[in-house]
Amino acid sequence: MYSKQINYFKEDIRFRFTDSEKIFDWISKAIKNEGFRKGNINIIFCSDAYLRKMNKQYLQHDYNTDIITFETGYDPSIVNGDLFISIDRVKANSKTLKIQFRDELHRVIIHGILHLCNYSDKSPKKQSEMRAHEDYYLGRRKWMK
Repeated sequence: MYSKQINYFKEDIRFRFTDSEKIFDWISKAIKNEGFRKGNINIIFCSDAYLRKMNKQYLQHDYNTDIITFETGYDPSIVNGDLFISIDRVKANSKTLKIQFRDELHRVIIHGILHLCNYSDKSPKKQSEMRAHEDYYLGRRKWMK
């Protein structure tokens, strides 16, 4: 049996996340739409410093990023994983892009979910495909109750 949870945590940051139930519905429907079952997903909100340290340690990248995604499951039909999201980076990106923080946070969350659904962004073509799927699911936020 597998867990059907989306858990939210904070590391090295003060942040209040208020959309947990709405995000649960949205993510659940996106995962189902992609042909997977939802397993256990942890969303960990953290600082730039925390995520940069992880980026160096686990991916050998010495730069800031908005998200790092780790798949944690063994059954390819079930989405399990950890999404580490830098709230500092999401805030900075939302200012740079002149969009609402909430919209950028949702983009980053669905980006991580798409990684867990086997999407990649390692080439310009794959980045374009990933962005199209992000935009599609951002347009489906009406799924959030």
